[in-house]
Amino acid sequence: MSDPNRLSVFKTYKLYVGGKFPRSESGRVYEVSDSKGNWLANAPQSSRKDARDAVVAARKAFGGWSGATAYNRGQVLYRIAEMLEGRRDQFVREVADAEGLSKSKAAAVVDAAIDRWVWYAGWTDKIAQVVGGANPVAGPFFNLSTPEPTGVVTVLAPQDSSFLGLISVVAPVIATGNTAVVIASEKSPLPALSLGEVLATSDLPGGVVNVLSGRTAEIAAPLAAHQDVNAIDLTGADAELARDLEVAAADNLKRVLRRRPEDQPVDFTADPGTRRLTAFLETKTVWHPTGALGVSGSSY
Repeated sequence: MSDPNRLSVFKTYKLYVGGKFPRSESGRVYEVSDSKGNWLANAPQSSRKDARDAVVAARKAFGGWSGATAYNRGQVLYRIAEMLEGRRDQFVREVADAEGLSKSKAAAVVDAAIDRWVWYAGWTDKIAQVVGGANPVAGPFFNLSTPEPTGVVTVLAPQDSSFLGLISVVAPVIATGNTAVVIASEKSPLPALSLGEVLATSDLPGGVVNVLSGRTAEIAAPLAAHQDVNAIDLTGADAELARDLEVAAADNLKRVLRRRPEDQPVDFTADPGTRRLTAFLETKTVWHPTGALGVSGSSY
């Protein structure tokens, strides 16, 4: 039983950038309310400088994360799922407040999100077998295609699915060796900011995932135009913002993942398939001459 004379310790939500928890450099915050309009917390309102700092952190982490073995990345992602499971009650509470769900429905959403993370963890060392392979060529050559990560990916998290949708767009990006700058749901950022706390206490290197909160359009605009961002996922943008960001992204030929007309709205409870896993992969093809085996002239 709680002590009525004890003062409550209110949580201060912070950004997650480069493995650390900074406040916005602007010092700004904005109020986050539940589905009934009740105040929940003040969330940091990220600035352009915060966005640039997140890109620097993501680029710094890219070499080590993309160079890790696929098996090791799978281990790290599974460890994150373990940590999420351990903090399940916290996320149930935050999702219930954010999305106006009953505790039982919020629990189902959180369980589905953790299962989704485990599912992507299992893909890390399998996706290369699905999208890569040996190609038949007319000549004495081996011709092998292998997938490689695109680089730094900006991810606009879904606005209405604060946790399952968030996991569904972040996990495939890092499972394939990319690093991410995530813009949390503008109206429901708290589960995303809490996810940063889980990532910090897992084995994920700092900078692989960076979480920003604030006004989606304000943060996304400089990231879409940033020359060191290689790709952008527009899931959390409305039609007008998506169009503007796609134009900005064309300046350095970013890969762009935009919702298809048949995906309006996105059903994050459905089987995700491999579309998001392959969206931010590049294909490297290597040619190598075959060699002769002995006097018979046979080759391998």
